Amino acid sequence: MRAWLMIAFQTIKVFVLFTGCTILFYYGIMWLNEEYQDYHRYDEPKGAAVKVSASANSSEPFNWLDRLILFYLNGE
Repeated sequence: MRAWLMIAFQTIKVFVLFTGCTILFYYGIMWLNEEYQDYHRYDEPKGAAVKVSASANSSEPFNWLDRLILFYLNGE
């Protein structure tokens, strides 16, 4: 009988620990969601932002094949 009570007590401890960690994880995810919900990542940049796709020499025509080969060579 004593062994059965120890097993039941251990099971209850594991259940309480699992439930507590699950609740903590849930509220952590909810906090992160609320933190970044109003974060507008697609807004226009402020300040002296530079367009990334602008080429240095605008007199050269844009060649898709060269860009594709450069993409594959860099592994990006």
